[in-house]
Amino acid sequence: MLSLKDIKKDYVVGDSTVSALKGVSIDFRENEFVSILGPSGCGKTTLLNIIGGLDRYTSGDLNINGKSTKDFKDCDWDSYRNHSIGFVFQSYNLIPHQTVLSNVELALTLSGVSKSERRERAVKALEQVGLGDQLHKKPNQMSGGQMQRVAIARALVNEPDILLADEPTGALDTETSVQIMELLKSISKDKLIIMVTHNPELAMKYSSRIIKLLDGKVIDDSDPLDKNVVEPIKKPEKEPTKADKKAAKKERKKLKTSMSFLTALSLSRNNLMTKKARTLLTSFAGSIGIIGIALILSISNGVQLYIDQVQSDTLSSYPLQITKTTASIGEIMNTMAKNHEDSANHDKDKVYSQNAMGEMINTLMEETKVNNLEKFKKYLDDNSDLKDLTSDVQYTYATTLNVFTESDSGVMQVNPSTLLEDMGYMSSTQMEAMSMRGSMGGMMGMGTDVWSEMIDNEELIDKQYDVIAGRLPEKYNEVVLVVDKNNEINDYVLYSLGLLDPSSLNGIVRRAMAGEDISVDSEQHVYTYDELLDLKFKVVPTPDFYKKKDGVWEDMTGDESYMKKAVANGTEISVVGILRPDEDASSASISGAIGYRHDLMTYLIDEVDKSEIVKEQIANPDIDVFTGLKFKTDENAADTDSSSETVSDSTADTESKADKTADSSDTDKKAGLVAGDSSMEIPEGMTEEQYKALMEQSGASNTGELADMGMNAMGSMDMSAIQGGDMSSLTETQKKYIASLSDEQMELMKQMLKEQSDTNADQLANSGKYSTSNYDNNMKTLGYSVVEDPDSINIYPVDFASKEKIIDIIDDYNDSVGEEDKIEYTDYVGLMMSSITSIINAISYVLIAFVAISLVVSSIMIGIITYISVLERTKEIGILRSIGASKRDISRVFNAETVIVGFVAGALGIIISYLLTIPINMIIAHLTDVPIRASIPVSAAVILIAISVCLTLIAGLFPSRVAAKKDPVIALRTE
Repeated sequence: MLSLKDIKKDYVVGDSTVSALKGVSIDFRENEFVSILGPSGCGKTTLLNIIGGLDRYTSGDLNINGKSTKDFKDCDWDSYRNHSIGFVFQSYNLIPHQTVLSNVELALTLSGVSKSERRERAVKALEQVGLGDQLHKKPNQMSGGQMQRVAIARALVNEPDILLADEPTGALDTETSVQIMELLKSISKDKLIIMVTHNPELAMKYSSRIIKLLDGKVIDDSDPLDKNVVEPIKKPEKEPTKADKKAAKKERKKLKTSMSFLTALSLSRNNLMTKKARTLLTSFAGSIGIIGIALILSISNGVQLYIDQVQSDTLSSYPLQITKTTASIGEIMNTMAKNHEDSANHDKDKVYSQNAMGEMINTLMEETKVNNLEKFKKYLDDNSDLKDLTSDVQYTYATTLNVFTESDSGVMQVNPSTLLEDMGYMSSTQMEAMSMRGSMGGMMGMGTDVWSEMIDNEELIDKQYDVIAGRLPEKYNEVVLVVDKNNEINDYVLYSLGLLDPSSLNGIVRRAMAGEDISVDSEQHVYTYDELLDLKFKVVPTPDFYKKKDGVWEDMTGDESYMKKAVANGTEISVVGILRPDEDASSASISGAIGYRHDLMTYLIDEVDKSEIVKEQIANPDIDVFTGLKFKTDENAADTDSSSETVSDSTADTESKADKTADSSDTDKKAGLVAGDSSMEIPEGMTEEQYKALMEQSGASNTGELADMGMNAMGSMDMSAIQGGDMSSLTETQKKYIASLSDEQMELMKQMLKEQSDTNADQLANSGKYSTSNYDNNMKTLGYSVVEDPDSINIYPVDFASKEKIIDIIDDYNDSVGEEDKIEYTDYVGLMMSSITSIINAISYVLIAFVAISLVVSSIMIGIITYISVLERTKEIGILRSIGASKRDISRVFNAETVIVGFVAGALGIIISYLLTIPINMIIAHLTDVPIRASIPVSAAVILIAISVCLTLIAGLFPSRVAAKKDPVIALRTE
């Protein structure tokens, strides 16, 4: 079983060598109680340590079950100690911060035994030594005899083949010594027990074999193995096959010891708990750096959150704008500057003109570009990444939002607002330019219009505004009124919306400049929420402003009665909510006082598309519906100057007059028939019976009187009103006359009017004159738009980083299309705030770098504390090594300790930092009006704790390596 062959052990002390063992050879039986006697310094303990694998022999061989240990590696010796050896020491060598049960379980933990089995076997071993009721006591709560019993239970729990006892009774009284010896003797029936002792009486009484050593040599063996028995000659072993080697390797791997990191944490935690005050102070020292960094990050995070809010709010007002027609101002300025430099190439002896205006116009024409927004819109709609990068993508159209209010005095146009023009402040052209600026997201000011489209992002609106009354709009015909942070509305808005009488301001600017005395209402008016929520408006599509007369469409905006009816028939818009900007919002996405939904515009586009005038213009793209004249094209432009020659053709002139005469004759006949003139000839296609029937229906007895009245009435009658069924503009006489007509007469009249209208239209179209407008301008005037082809696109990025990614998306689109489809865009914000984040980050990084120095210093300090802990736990290192712990296990124990200290330091630092943010926020709020709230992000807190753990772990690597390299024999001798 166990055989020592010529074992020698030499120690180098300075320049000399000391021989502790000088060729010891002993063979042991599988189960016997062997006592090794000898004076101090004879090599007893050295021999025991070599047998137990704690020390290495210099020469010779130690055979275990017939296997040499010459080629054993550290892991083999660790496995041998754990599975085959059990140590019982004179000083017990229990780990003081572990319970009795935990001390016994420790060896099983290294063997990889499950928790339930580990506990069961440990309890059984303790019961075997009579300590079944002492499981949860600490070693310092027990007597010497009890502690030795615990040591024996620990030695037996792994069921070793050999039990090594080094002076097991040396620290015990006589009675307890006898009890321990009786226990060992009973164990020797099944195991080999090798005991080193100075007590020959105990050895003689309990041992079955006594071996005496002197000066490193065996001088006596009371019961050696029978040397006269000739052992059979063993056949030479076969060369192991690959399968044998694989099986042996698998077996060694199975027996390999390893301490789990959880066990290491448990050991270190229990050790640290015995030194709570020092652990807490060490952790606090380590947390100082964490506190500094955490506070910097909390303030930086508060500033960053504020910047993010400013970015979000700002970008909701200043989007990336792509218009159908655009020009790069930067390119224009650069081109003009270059052209100016190139032109200044002459002598300076005279004064020369500079073609600035010509250059500007030429450059503007060259740099102006028409964007294909229809194709680009489809690209954006198909891009799945855009949703996460934007608050909204808003498509605007050329369709004018015409808003009116109704009152007893008439109708008033609310949008587009004409207030400034009525005041005499600016012309209609300037008003249009101002309105365009207002539609550009507020970059140039609020513009003249108080109605603006809301961003289609309810979450962002909730962040920027508080709903102080009502609710947000849910339908196309619902809007919200926006007040400022003081619940006030600008009086410009009140006049524009008709809440104050705008007529009191008519011409006020001109009168003031003329020196007249003027007065303006300066009273502060108060409105209840209910009064404002009762506001109603009417939206009228632009085509409803036009009425067809004599084959052309006439603008009726100057006709008060017509406009009253048009507004009355318009779509009613209700104010359903009142919004107030949030106190922490740095910017607002609604630029006007009235915010409407995008679907109001889509509804209006649909209404315009369905109108008769738009349908007629689309059906006749070469005719101006407003004048009846043809649009000038490249093909007919040449005919404009030669129209007189064309008309002078005699044949064409004769035919034209004949046609007109025939048309006139036929029209007169129909007119006379409608009027009841019996002297008129029967029209072609009507029988005499039909003619008489019509005369009877009109009243034949007073035909002449009816004819006179009819002709007089028709002379001033609005024929287009009759054709459209609108009788409101007729006089009482005309209405009476119309009422006298039969259905057939009415149909005949309408037919006559249509023929006359068509004739007028044909005459205008073939008059040789051309419209000064064109098809596109007319469609724009009518507010015609196609949803798939917007007039501009406003892209609202979430933040500046998202804006850069959106620009990359636009660049990718430009790279994928031809030159004619490339997109030019306007970035209003540009680099306005993008550098602020970089500055804040740079400052934070510099401060963190300074504070990190303290973190490194505290980590070094923790490393020093860990090294002190290694010195304090040296004996524990020896105990762990004696029960089979490897060098790696020892390192793991102290690494676990640094991990615990690092975690506690990090957590403590975060907790203290969180507490410190409370007074910091109070100070910031007191000193500034900026809504910055210092707060530590959860992710940053986790990362800081992880950094603390990593730094302390790194700092503890050196002490843990020192611990792993400690000689277990020397470690066991340490007190």
